[in-house]
Amino acid sequence: MPPRSVPWPPYVRVAPWLLIVGGLVWNSLDPADYWGDPLLAAAAVLSGALLTLRDTCAVGLANVTGILVLSTQDGSIGTADGFLELANTAFAALLGVGVNRVVARHGRRLARVRSVAEAAQRAVLPEPPGRVGELSVAASYHAAQDEALIGGDAYALQTTRFGVRVLIADVRGKGLQAVGAVSVLLGAFREASHRVADLAALADALEDSLLREADQMSEELRMEGFITALLVELPLGEGVVRTLDCGHPGPYLLSADARLAPPVLRLDAADPGLPLGMGGLGVARPAPESRPFPPGCTLLLVTDGVTEARDAAGEFYDPVLGLAGLGPVAGPGEVLDALVADVERWTGGPRDDDMAVLAITRRSEG
Repeated sequence: MPPRSVPWPPYVRVAPWLLIVGGLVWNSLDPADYWGDPLLAAAAVLSGALLTLRDTCAVGLANVTGILVLSTQDGSIGTADGFLELANTAFAALLGVGVNRVVARHGRRLARVRSVAEAAQRAVLPEPPGRVGELSVAASYHAAQDEALIGGDAYALQTTRFGVRVLIADVRGKGLQAVGAVSVLLGAFREASHRVADLAALADALEDSLLREADQMSEELRMEGFITALLVELPLGEGVVRTLDCGHPGPYLLSADARLAPPVLRLDAADPGLPLGMGGLGVARPAPESRPFPPGCTLLLVTDGVTEARDAAGEFYDPVLGLAGLGPVAGPGEVLDALVADVERWTGGPRDDDMAVLAITRRSEG
């Protein structure tokens, strides 16, 4: 999901006017030296950089009007000093307007670039369908780099003859360098998930595709990269979930009944297996694990941007504790909103890793 623009705080609109008041008062107290002129110039430039064209023009007009009034009061109007003072103030006002136009032009250019980035995001990492049979689905993606709408995390959901298959993965590294590996991984998953019957064989097919398309990846990923991944299979109508862990954080199961303990259960694999890209070590992949997935429960898939989020004391975030008080939820969207808000509260600031989250709820009968 693309990030939303953050509005300027209210004091930004007030700051230029405070500078004008300070500059005019200073000039009125010491008209001979005009010590307040730098404050007036700063007000004009600051308004041009941060405010609208209308506000910038208003600040410039206020500057010129204030200097005219002070020049009339001290008798310098019509003199060389008075003319120079007025010319300097008018020049600062025009400079503020010029800065405003330059900033506006770059803003329009940035908006066009972001629109292209959003289109690329939808192509590489499209939103999964909101409903597949008895399953309700919601997804959320937050890149660590604000200018990069996509990064090193990935998720995908495919409806196949074997059931609904889901992938969530984390490429080593983050930002734009990992996007090539993400695109290769997702393309391979969408193709192989329809023809490969076993999850272990599906993981092997993904690794083979990554090796074939290594030229699309950065040098760092080609030489020493790996991808942690979690493959999930949800046969429609069977009430079970099958998982294959390739070195990835395990999924979480949120109970539909608040009276059950624990309300949030982490489904760790008995053998997490090796990440994709490390098949050359010759270690066999573990067998998929099957667990009950009752109606009304929610399966939560995350990347390590969630599990490795730290608070001010350096403690890792634990979704089991963070979501324990959530109680019964209406659907996967509520789970995602609660999780993202809790991670942001836990970190208290920007994260240093991408964060992808996928929630799947098996709806109750009727």
